[in-house]
Amino acid sequence: MKTYTKYLVVNTKKNKEIVNITRAVAAAVEESGISEGLCLVNSMHITSSVFINDEESGLKQDFLHWLEELAPEKTGYLHHQTGESNADAHLKRTIMGREATVAITNGKLDFGPWEEIFYGEFDGQRNKKILIKIIGE
Repeated sequence: MKTYTKYLVVNTKKNKEIVNITRAVAAAVEESGISEGLCLVNSMHITSSVFINDEESGLKQDFLHWLEELAPEKTGYLHHQTGESNADAHLKRTIMGREATVAITNGKLDFGPWEEIFYGEFDGQRNKKILIKIIGE
């Protein structure tokens, strides 16, 4: 069993943004030399997420609008009593999830139709890390 670790650093242009990271993850799989195994991709910050879905600009906007309805950016969250102002970002991250795991088959990410990997940023415009951990043979 081999393992490979790579960290991506993301700094989004917007405070809330969804970024396709599939190519970077696929490059890490290739660098790893692992042909059969699993690839874990996770956000290492509590106000961002990693998830799998379709690369379509309207859908990415739909996600951001939907999340804003579920966890609006507003005053009055109890978390804000600590001096923070990003409670909505924590809630959005919980909804979208922390990580994605993808099988590796024949040295490639083994996706279903239309699947790609996304980084969801909900409190951005600063450096944040994404962990890529690959295990297999």
